[in-house]
Amino acid sequence: MRKLQTQGVHHITLTGVDRQTTIDFWEGVLGMPFVFDQPNLDNPDEGHVYFDPGDGRLITVFTNENRSGTADHTPTEPGCVHHLAFSVSQATFWQAVERLDERGIKHSGPKDRGFMDSIYFKDPLGLLIELASYRFEPPLGCSHADVMIRAHRHRVARGDHHIDRIHLADALEDLVVARQDSLSSDRSAKNPYRAD
Repeated sequence: MRKLQTQGVHHITLTGVDRQTTIDFWEGVLGMPFVFDQPNLDNPDEGHVYFDPGDGRLITVFTNENRSGTADHTPTEPGCVHHLAFSVSQATFWQAVERLDERGIKHSGPKDRGFMDSIYFKDPLGLLIELASYRFEPPLGCSHADVMIRAHRHRVARGDHHIDRIHLADALEDLVVARQDSLSSDRSAKNPYRAD
């Protein structure tokens, strides 16, 4: 038996309402460029619009001009999507409250997640959206996942409840030591401010 190895999320497709409401939310609120538009190839009564969430991958939405929805429609029972999280910079994250408030969009306010900051709100159909901002940048050649797995190991070794900044800092140090060679034979922490 062999795996079907994935290499990232190709796209996520959601069921939406009319085309303009869809464009107004995904591009007009979240800033995702509207990059492709065609009929739903499996249902001639629907459109299929595509947005770039910022990494070149795609969020797509099936639209139907005769379909309407309510903000409390999206189920979150087991087997359903709970929320979608999108990455934003710290600069954007700390503007989110003001920019959501300008539109009258109810939100959670900033949430401290230890390794990231989050804010939650719903799309026009009740789908929970998270804007998430990492509190770290991975070393060159590493991914956020590389940092997270090492931070997790530090957290578990210390018996801590959740990943926080100390675990991230230690993970970043680990990755630099592992990935970047040095002429030094001893790369341990030093104190160059020795008292004479």
